[in-house]
Amino acid sequence: MYDRRFNPEHMAKLESPERKAANPPEPLLDKLNLRDSLSLLDLGAGTGYFTLPAAERTSGTVYALDIEPRMLDIIRSKAEERELNHIQTLQGQLENIPLEKESVDRVLASLVLHEAETVDQAVAEMYRVLKSGGICLCLEWEKKETPQGPPLHHRISADALKQSMERHGFSIIEVIRPTDAQYAVIALKA
Repeated sequence: MYDRRFNPEHMAKLESPERKAANPPEPLLDKLNLRDSLSLLDLGAGTGYFTLPAAERTSGTVYALDIEPRMLDIIRSKAEERELNHIQTLQGQLENIPLEKESVDRVLASLVLHEAETVDQAVAEMYRVLKSGGICLCLEWEKKETPQGPPLHHRISADALKQSMERHGFSIIEVIRPTDAQYAVIALKA
């Protein structure tokens, strides 16, 4: 198994009260301006931390992509409980997203790009599946030591991610810092 991947044995952390207090999903979803029938791809969807609240904002398809089938089972179960019939789960990798070119209006990659074998390949895939005029939001761990998060050598600095996104054709709209340890790059596919 690739050593950067999130260990599903720790999935309780994905829904912890500490995470919800430090980084609630709503403000980041606001940045995506997700509404009406816009579609969204949630990369590394985990247990649906962003997938489910996103599906409550739009009638468009919300794709939840994760490499771990157990995570996708949890999302399907939660979606069924909440009667959110427009969530579609996809098992796959960041570097090879199983969607057609220009098939989604929004892309969200939350704390997952550091798991990619190459960030450039994941960014190229996000660009490929996003429609022209679409918005992408990438939340990541800053490349500095913090009490939580992946090892320092797995992290991507905000500058490195911005440069990769610009190389692949994205226009950076904004960089925000929702916590001291994390940043989000919001970008447009023109």
